[in-house]
Amino acid sequence: MSDEIRLLAESAKGASRRLAALRAPAKDAALEEIAARLEADAETILGANAADVEEAVALVSRGELAEPLLARLKLDPGKLAAMVDGVRSVARLEDPSGRLLAKTLLDDGLVLEKVSCPLGVLAVVFESRPDAVTQISALAVKSGNAVILKGGRESARSTAALVAAIRAGLAAAGLPEDAVQSVAGRSSVDALLALDDLVDLVVPRGSNALVRSIRERTRIPVLGHAEGLCHVYVDAAANPEMAVSIVLDAKLTYPAACNAVETVLVHTAAVPDVMLPLLGSLLEKGVEVRGCEETRAAAHGLPVVPATEDDWRTEYGAPVVSVKVIGSLDEAIAHVNRFGSGHTEAIVTDDRTAAERFLAGVDAAGVYHNASTRFADGYRYGLGAEVGIATGKLHARGPVGLEGLVTYRWLLRGHGQSSAAYGPGGKPFRHEKLPVP
Repeated sequence: MSDEIRLLAESAKGASRRLAALRAPAKDAALEEIAARLEADAETILGANAADVEEAVALVSRGELAEPLLARLKLDPGKLAAMVDGVRSVARLEDPSGRLLAKTLLDDGLVLEKVSCPLGVLAVVFESRPDAVTQISALAVKSGNAVILKGGRESARSTAALVAAIRAGLAAAGLPEDAVQSVAGRSSVDALLALDDLVDLVVPRGSNALVRSIRERTRIPVLGHAEGLCHVYVDAAANPEMAVSIVLDAKLTYPAACNAVETVLVHTAAVPDVMLPLLGSLLEKGVEVRGCEETRAAAHGLPVVPATEDDWRTEYGAPVVSVKVIGSLDEAIAHVNRFGSGHTEAIVTDDRTAAERFLAGVDAAGVYHNASTRFADGYRYGLGAEVGIATGKLHARGPVGLEGLVTYRWLLRGHGQSSAAYGPGGKPFRHEKLPVP
């Protein structure tokens, strides 16, 4: 297996070098071909997904697969069409590679340039979501990177069908098919993680346990996309109707999403106006509510389940939400920083000073004022798509789009200058910043 994976990674490295030399028109044409092939192969892709879903339902019934993963797995014609639109939207974005970032005149005839360039070969390990295949592949091609995809066993057929269509699109455009490849089986992950001479970045999309496991097993840089334990804090100065609307959107539009709210914090002063409408609306929509003692007391008989300490650190990925009464803004900030995963947090308030304190005090990739956590998304940010949402701090944070898939290099253009001519006792450097077009 390790020899097979090495050969695959070597072909990906070769493909990445070809892609790195291409200009935007060639890559954009390839993305259009990929979109067209996905449309042409829709029946095959949906059939493969239906087989995956059928098997996944059985896995869920036996307790071998979490139900949120089943929700993320399902494709339909509308979702597939959105995936195709996503590929085309990436084609319309500016090429992040080959951009002149800075230019410095070191001396007459000696010019230093800082230029963006692709990372090389990406290895992306993800669970369940077929749309991750098209998003990641489109971003990789556009940025000039090759990618090796490893989806979960529950999405094996869907991943294979999507990758086959993408590779056919690349071939039709005259680009190397091996720029996008997929592997299966847990042993393939171990083999990939050992290839620090060929793979430039590993992106795990899944649980904290998955991210930690991969970090411990590789010398390759890891861009961790861990779980999304998101909060909405309803401040003392919150508009009650706005608070209820934001929480419902953050919980119900896609409960399995990593940017769905899991814990709602309500300032004690907001309880009389907010708590009953909030709890009633959640329960009416079929959401299980787990509340602290103060929440249950304010529920006036509504069926709120007692919350435990574990609820504050749980990503449900389902129509379940925990609710806690908070005594102050500082307490809310402390709670979020203690239990949050660094993904996305929100405050609902009409008090601008309180909002700014929350925005400054909460340590997360995204912090919002009077907006749903569900806005944490590469497409909604105008990135076209995302490789994932990075909850760490290096080298990218939040939704990782094209800008997170490039680095930079230094290009020096001279006329035979020698370094020995400069420095103490020699010529001084000019270090003049030149305009960047």
